[in-house]
Amino acid sequence: MKIKRSTLIPAALLVYLAVMSSIGWKQYASGDMSAAEYFGIIGVTLAVIVLLHFNLKRRERLRSEREADIRRNQNNNNI
Repeated sequence: MKIKRSTLIPAALLVYLAVMSSIGWKQYASGDMSAAEYFGIIGVTLAVIVLLHFNLKRRERLRSEREADIRRNQNNNNI
């Protein structure tokens, strides 16, 4: 079973975000970074990842519809 791009890329980015958040936690805990900045960056990044996921799903749906139309037209031409 092939993993869809709309799942794989956002999942990889979520893992990357988790690693970077854990690295940045030290700065937040020491007071070098405010809570608004730390959690704001995480929130904006999550929003971008979610938007990317839905955009990739839309592109996959459009691609499959286009391929289905091509197959349908080829079958009609062969008749």
